[in-house]
Amino acid sequence: MNITSVPNCIIAATACWPACPSTVVPIGTVSQTPVAGEGPEGFGQGAGWAASDPRACSNDSGGCWRLGWLLATRVVRRHRTRRCVTMPGIDTRGSVVSTMALSDIREPADLRTLSYPELYDLAGEIRDFVVQAVAENAGHLGSNLGVVELTLALHRVFESPTDAILWDTGHQAYVHKIVTGRQSGFERLRQANGLSGYPSREESPHDLIENSHASTVLSYAYGLAIARDAGTDPRRHIVAVVGDGSMTGGMAYEALNNLGHSGRRVIIVLNDNGRSYAATISNLTAAATTPIERSMIDHPSLPSRITDKLSHTLTNIRLNPVYVRRQRRLEQFVQSLPYVGPQAEKGVEAFKAAVREFLQPPSFFEALGVRYVGPVDGHDLEALEASLRNAVELSAEGPIVVHVLTQKGRGYPPAEDDDEKHLHDAPVFDPAIGPPPAVPTGYTQVFADAIIKEAEADPRVVAITAAMPGPTGLLPFQARFPDRFFDVGIAEQHAVTGAAGMAMGGLRPVVAIYSTFINRAWDQVVYDVAMHRLPVVLCLDRAGITGPDGASHHGVYDMALLSKVPGMRVLAPSSAQELQVMLHDAMSLTDDGPVAIRYPRGTANTVDEHEVGSGLHARLVREGNGSVCILAVGKLVGAAERAAERLAETGVVVTVWDVRCCAPLDPDMIAEAARHDVVLTCEDGIREGGIGMTAADQIHAIRADVPVHVLGIPERFIPQGNVDRILAALGLDPEGIAACVRGAI
Repeated sequence: MNITSVPNCIIAATACWPACPSTVVPIGTVSQTPVAGEGPEGFGQGAGWAASDPRACSNDSGGCWRLGWLLATRVVRRHRTRRCVTMPGIDTRGSVVSTMALSDIREPADLRTLSYPELYDLAGEIRDFVVQAVAENAGHLGSNLGVVELTLALHRVFESPTDAILWDTGHQAYVHKIVTGRQSGFERLRQANGLSGYPSREESPHDLIENSHASTVLSYAYGLAIARDAGTDPRRHIVAVVGDGSMTGGMAYEALNNLGHSGRRVIIVLNDNGRSYAATISNLTAAATTPIERSMIDHPSLPSRITDKLSHTLTNIRLNPVYVRRQRRLEQFVQSLPYVGPQAEKGVEAFKAAVREFLQPPSFFEALGVRYVGPVDGHDLEALEASLRNAVELSAEGPIVVHVLTQKGRGYPPAEDDDEKHLHDAPVFDPAIGPPPAVPTGYTQVFADAIIKEAEADPRVVAITAAMPGPTGLLPFQARFPDRFFDVGIAEQHAVTGAAGMAMGGLRPVVAIYSTFINRAWDQVVYDVAMHRLPVVLCLDRAGITGPDGASHHGVYDMALLSKVPGMRVLAPSSAQELQVMLHDAMSLTDDGPVAIRYPRGTANTVDEHEVGSGLHARLVREGNGSVCILAVGKLVGAAERAAERLAETGVVVTVWDVRCCAPLDPDMIAEAARHDVVLTCEDGIREGGIGMTAADQIHAIRADVPVHVLGIPERFIPQGNVDRILAALGLDPEGIAACVRGAI
């Protein structure tokens, strides 16, 4: 194809001019001398420069690939061209060899025919694709931009699904989905009946596990390895990709310890980007965290450079199977020496351990019986593939960790420049400028303001989160009270028991966590907090139906579980003002034991002062005529009010209560409800064993003949979708509630 035949694609390589000694052009487009007004002197907004992988340019600033992202993407899509690559000595008026487009990748085998230049080109196109897909549908962005080369290498070295490639957490699997034939599904990413934002067994045989909760994959891998070795599972290699903070979870260490002890053949790829949602809370990460460390990286000393070189050399040696075989023969020889064999063997091992400790601090893994190699550049395809192939041979002797360093948000400037989370997740946005700065909204913002107010009034108040300071609204608290803020990493169990210890010591800890993740700390809530009647406040964000993240993220079990814990008070606000009051009241209520406050994702209703309750009391919202009474919980109070208004138009006058306190239920509310002809309860938690069932039992204890209709979430996994549409499908919207009342009377 003659490149001059492509219309409207004149793109000047201005960002690299003259920094790059070679011509840098997008394949299939024209690169000419800088056009007036488009060169380095007059490079304006929206100027036409095609984004490039950093290896396409020797300019350390990276400017050549950070500018003009959107226009470059549009050119790529319009003309099916490539992102820029280096082509030394090629006449720009000549011809170029076309390469495989992303649309031609239908299965992992298609990747194995590509050359490395073609793969880097493809990696750039995948990044464009991911940014555009997330911009249109929202989703996880930064983590997926960081694993492009790693995913390509994995699928070239291993043969999925014959080889099991497992992701932890699953939000890193967008690129995996793209190269396993699901590109078209991204048009409905995270939508009802669309592509899941996590691995999904229903979507593809390449998705073996559906893990969206972190730190689980090593346990899956251990079990699969046992099944394989027992002959009941046909998979050859078990590859567990652990990253984006998943190694900060305690379950990962439990499994790692067990894997090392068992000697099972598992290949563990540690994707170290130094972060989970926010910066990783762990000393295992290789990412620099202090100004001094960053300075040392930018300007390493001579000893540091020598040590780094030795470390990489040692990694290459230890990845070499020939070295391993010779090492084994040496060990056997030393063991066989008469008299001094055992002592000599210990001496050799001590020397090897000392070298590892000096050059490779993460030899922690090897103390557990897991071979460690790395770190490996996670954006160098050749190095990745070589490391993975060698790991396959080395895994014959037991589990092995390949430590890979990646950059979260790589290739998209707004993600790289986001210091808080590198656009870990993003709403719908304009890809030309990136998403707006992430700020708390709705109930999360109300909580963020309220906890600062409480902390200002009470120096005992401290805040704890499990790797999610931003999403739970605690960043303002951290800025205001840095010594009273604690992010423990992806470690919910530790967070809750740590809070118990703080409470024992006289503090008033507030644990901010997603509703779905409190399930992970159930034992700690019951026996470490509640049984000790400790003054801990659990603030559960994203309670109820959460929408596009699907079954694993809906917070529908909290009320049913927590309401059964002796001494636990469970509160559910129906407005912004209610949440403020509940958090304030919780500070004194905890004198008698723990309090949980659960609130939904999204907009918080605003009400007048007289529309707010207090303490553990329910609030009468609307008084009826004794025919029908609706007991509504949290978010569904608004839906119940609107249902009552519609029923009133047809002559049905309904009483509506805001339950407020789900455990214990207000006895005055229960007594008043029992005087009605029909009672209806509605909640956005699991129906069986939920608050409505408890209310029905208490009402029937007063008056057994009152029919009580309980509305709630059914006992099944609810797929992703729009929140309002899901609630409507479950009969938990105004129309559904009104219809239930009409049917009951």
